[in-house]
Parts: sequence; C-alpha cells; structure tokens
Amino acid sequence: MKLNMKQWVADVIRNPRRIAIPIMTHPGIELTGRSVNEAVTDGRVHYEAICALDAKYPAAACTVIMDLTVEAEAFGANIVFQKDGIPAVTGRLLTDMESVSNLAIPEMLTARVPTYLLANRFVAMNITSKPVLGGCIGPFSLASRLYDMSELMMACYCEPETAKLLLEKCTRFLLNYCQALKQQGVNGVVMAEPAAGLLSGEGCAEFSSYYVKKIVEAIQDEYFMVVLHNCGNTGQCTEAMLQTGVMACHFGNKVDMVSVLDECPSDVLVLGNLDPVGLFKTADPQVMKEAVLDLLEKTKSYPNFILSSGCDVPPHTPHANIEAFYKALEEYNADLTTE
Repeated sequence: MKLNMKQWVADVIRNPRRIAIPIMTHPGIELTGRSVNEAVTDGRVHYEAICALDAKYPAAACTVIMDLTVEAEAFGANIVFQKDGIPAVTGRLLTDMESVSNLAIPEMLTARVPTYLLANRFVAMNITSKPVLGGCIGPFSLASRLYDMSELMMACYCEPETAKLLLEKCTRFLLNYCQALKQQGVNGVVMAEPAAGLLSGEGCAEFSSYYVKKIVEAIQDEYFMVVLHNCGNTGQCTEAMLQTGVMACHFGNKVDMVSVLDECPSDVLVLGNLDPVGLFKTADPQVMKEAVLDLLEKTKSYPNFILSSGCDVPPHTPHANIEAFYKALEEYNADLTTE
C-alpha cells in the first residue's frame, strides 16, 4: 500500500505511545517450520515467514531478513550456505585496481536478487496495514565483502582511488537494487552498513555516508524512507550517519541510546538498541522485560525514539523472550494512559 512515510514519521513522533520495530524474521521462519536456507533461497518461504511473524506479534512495521550476502553474491563473491544460519561470504573477489576496474555491475536478474525482490513484492501486496521495509547492504559493507575488510580499510588510506572506484560501483548497483525494491511496493528500506562502524567519524563520512547520501537523494521521498543501520558504530559515526539525510537511523547495542538521541534531530526517527544475542536470545524473559522497561524509561523524553533490537534477531530466539519484549511495551504504554 502506498503510505505517506513523511506523515507516518510525523505521526509516530506526535503519538505519546511507544511503538516497536524489531529487526526480526528468523522466529517467523521457525513458526513456519522451514529452515533459514529455504528462506534465503525461496522468496515465497521468506514471505510466509514474515507473514507468520506479523500474525503473531504487533510490530509497527514489517522487515525482511538482514542477509548481507545477496548483493555480494550478485557481484560474483563465493557464498557458503547453512541450513540454520545466514549465508556467509568466503574468500576475496577483488585484489587490486585492475580487478576493481574490470568489475561489472550486476543486473537485477543476477543470483538471488530476483528471489529477494519476489519476497518484498509478496509482503507489500499482502500486508497493507503497516509499512513494509525491504533491506539491503550499505556501500562500504558491500565493498568490504568484495575486497576483504582489512584490505579495504588499508586501501581507504593507502590506495583511496581503488577504494573509491569500488565504492562508486557498489553505490550504482545498490541504487539500482533500491529502485527495484521500491518498484515492488515496499514503503522503505533498512540499509545495513555495519562495517562503516569500524571507521572514524571522518572516515565514515568520506567512505560511507558520501555514497549512502547519493542513494538517499535518488530514492527517498514522501512515500519511501531509508533507515540507516550501523550496529558497528560506538558513537563516533552518528554525526556522519545523519549527514546522509535518511528519515531514520538504527543503532546497535554498542551505543548509549540517550547519548545518541541527544545528538540526533528531533524529526529523525531513532531506533534501537536491545542486544539481539545477550537479551533476545540468551536472557530469561524477566531480564528481557526489565531491560525493555529500563530503556523505555530512559528514553521517555524523546518522542522520536522507536523500540527495536540492536541488530537482526538471530535464529532460535525463544518466543518467551519476544513475548516479554512486547508485554513490557504494552505495560509501559498502559501506564502512560493512567498518568
């Protein structure tokens, strides 16, 4: 459904009740009795997992799997698939300026790109009561998977022309991909740029945000929002993230949310940042509930805050913890009406 996302953002900020948008698909895969491998290789299985999760929990928006191998695979990177885990990039596709210069920008029919476009289209067609947010990797994180993280970090400072040529190619592909996602009818995209969190603030601005901004300026409008996720950021990259002009920023559990909210403008949504492993997966429900209530209390004076996980909730997360997450949110909102 075509939602005015600028109005949706304004409505979220104006509403005193908190909403939650955890980055979460894996529990939905388990609800359908399918494997992670099936979901990342079959758009219909992916879609069914999202629908199962939406039917069970009251997230304020739907998100897709945070799979940061789809785009690298399209470029030709070697991918290792696992039955119950997210795929992983292995090896190094690019090694020098010559290989980067010869790198072709993939079409939208390459590798698993059509599978993910299909999942997004099915979800957008069938869940119309709330925003549907697609997903993609960010340009620096994609480049790191093609060139090797350590080697790319060195290239940024020793061979910047090589790094920037690769980043330009990654950006052109990601822009095409985001435009294709937009055409499927989704209301926005969560762009995952965790590798940029390894950079300094200045480095993040130069080698990540500069390129993210190009994509944002081309695709973000009143009907399509970009949410920039950087769970590698420990606080040094927040200003650079804001330079991209995104409508929303999503933070991992390495940052202090109050400090981040102090730094972010009041008209930019700020999402985060409960530990997806230490809380969602391994804590007991009471600890989970207390952590949610504590975070909501600390952030109560920031109308632009949205409760979320710090990153993608992993496979085999106990449903009791997810239920505790939403129960805490429900109790917090109920208390608002009695004040």
